[in-house]
Amino acid sequence: MARIIESPFICHVFVCAFDREGKKKSCADHNSPEVRKALKEEVANRGWKKHVRVSQSGCLGACDNGPVVIIYPQNIWFSEVSTGDAGLILAKVKELLGEKRQT
Repeated sequence: MARIIESPFICHVFVCAFDREGKKKSCADHNSPEVRKALKEEVANRGWKKHVRVSQSGCLGACDNGPVVIIYPQNIWFSEVSTGDAGLILAKVKELLGEKRQT
């Protein structure tokens, strides 16, 4: 039977990597795998791996605005993301880490 446990992470960053293989617009059409890679590398470089998890997700239902990146459990969504936006996303993560460490 499933157990309910508390997340070991302060936040979890999901990057939509859904690929419709050209049949219809999807987040993977706009380099979302590279976005995920850039975020993962920078989280590791900053020493945040204990507190932040970066994962790919399937479709988040917003491909028209993709690539989409979300931060949970804070419910923060970024749309039309490129690898150049990693700094913006990580600035928000840094803010969240600071808030959690103060409480």
